[in-house]
Amino acid sequence: MTLPIAIFILASAFATAALSGVFGMAGGLVLMGALALVLPVSAAFVTHGILQLVANGWRAILHRRHVRWDIVGWYALASLIAGVLVSLAAFTPSKPFLFLMLGLVPWLTWLPTGWLRLDAARPPQAFASGFLVTGLNLMAGVAGPLLDIFFVRTELTRHAIVATKAATQVFAHLAKIVVYGAPLMVGAGSADMPPWWLFALAIPLSMAGTWCGGLILERVSDVNFKRWTRWIVTAVGVLYLIQAAQLLAGGA
Repeated sequence: MTLPIAIFILASAFATAALSGVFGMAGGLVLMGALALVLPVSAAFVTHGILQLVANGWRAILHRRHVRWDIVGWYALASLIAGVLVSLAAFTPSKPFLFLMLGLVPWLTWLPTGWLRLDAARPPQAFASGFLVTGLNLMAGVAGPLLDIFFVRTELTRHAIVATKAATQVFAHLAKIVVYGAPLMVGAGSADMPPWWLFALAIPLSMAGTWCGGLILERVSDVNFKRWTRWIVTAVGVLYLIQAAQLLAGGA
């Protein structure tokens, strides 16, 4: 791994953790695309899973008093089932498909709320969110906008939304690490993974970025929080669709 790529990954880890600390999902979307630019798909999935596991886990710890653990429990059970099914299918996306999925996922935030009356506070829907979000996470690398649909109609505050979503994503990223990491560790693909020292630097940077994002979150109102989240992820999605088109045109 070259020094510029290592610096790029480290800077992305900090910046995207801060972004997620404020909006709860935009950072993971940006980080997945950044990693896919410089790493093979499977290695990008595992690296993203490790860094986001730390960022989400640390964010859940920082805001632990706001976590709805009943939602997390149902989500974790469904996440396990989805991980087993995708693992059995042995699915690994190509780079064009990955960027296409990354570009399409943000448009879920524009679905009219009247179309889907979902509420993650209800056990059956918390389970459904775990199954669907983890499944999409394992195909596209991220699924924040889909998870957000299950929280649009809840009565939770912005702190509870960020904290609970962070706790649920710990399990989604664990699934990604196991499903894509196991084949890498037993095959020649392990050479595609970043070196251990990069993770040793990126993990504290992710924690620092999460802490900085939490400070910004305190200054954002509930209304602006939801409005800006939608526009940010949509803009990122457009860039990913352009990248997917370029890769397809180039025969990648």
